[in-house]
Amino acid sequence: MIPFTDEELEPAVAGVIDKVRPSIKLDGGDIKLIGIKDAKVFVQLQGACVGCGSSGTTLKYGVEKQLKILIHPDLTVVNVPIGAEDNWEQLG
Repeated sequence: MIPFTDEELEPAVAGVIDKVRPSIKLDGGDIKLIGIKDAKVFVQLQGACVGCGSSGTTLKYGVEKQLKILIHPDLTVVNVPIGAEDNWEQLG
């Protein structure tokens, strides 16, 4: 169980995303934090990452791994597809 509320996690999660963003941008993509709910971090891959076969690897072994190391091991990442931003809380 994570000892933080979703609201308390947001600044730390945003900081980690800002750390990984430059490597994602190197390949023509980007990442946006959509929200956090019940220790699930909802992000949206953008640019060249949309539809890329490596996007799942980027999320699990790039973004999620850093979140687990730097914040808490129980955090998980969920990708929010383009167009699903208004319904992100129903995903994952």
